[in-house]
Amino acid sequence: MIKLFKVKEKQRELADNADGKPPGKKQSAGELRLHKDISELNMPHTCSIEFPNGKDELMNFEVIIRPDEGYYVGGRFVFSFQISPIYPHDPPKVKCKTKVYHPNIDLEGNVCLNILREDWKPEPNHEDPLNHEAAAVLRDNPRKFESNVAWAMAGGNVGDHYFPPCI
Repeated sequence: MIKLFKVKEKQRELADNADGKPPGKKQSAGELRLHKDISELNMPHTCSIEFPNGKDELMNFEVIIRPDEGYYVGGRFVFSFQISPIYPHDPPKVKCKTKVYHPNIDLEGNVCLNILREDWKPEPNHEDPLNHEAAAVLRDNPRKFESNVAWAMAGGNVGDHYFPPCI
């Protein structure tokens, strides 16, 4: 009886792949969930999503943000996302690929988790920083912070750190 089930399963596989191509790999639960989440995304006009490895590789993608207001207006910021096969039980790994002067993003591109959760704010938050220097400037001298952001985005040094242009 067991052999009969295996034969029927094999026949079903062959019928599903009648075009002669080998059977495709099965999607993990995380891939299925991510596919659903991406299909339901309602991205603002300032954001876009790209799949550098092609649409067949959903678990790694980039989000490009081009703010149209705030400190970072006119910039182009690229964030890479790596999604675990057991998503949503494991959170995405997010890195900012654009070097940016921001209190919640460090100079290696690590993103502070609070801006990925429900308590995010659309502006930089000096209360939970990864870049303590930028956070202190934002807290103590917002005009200087604004100037540093503009200088960094244009391609310049802020303190001892060079920021390539992102405008």
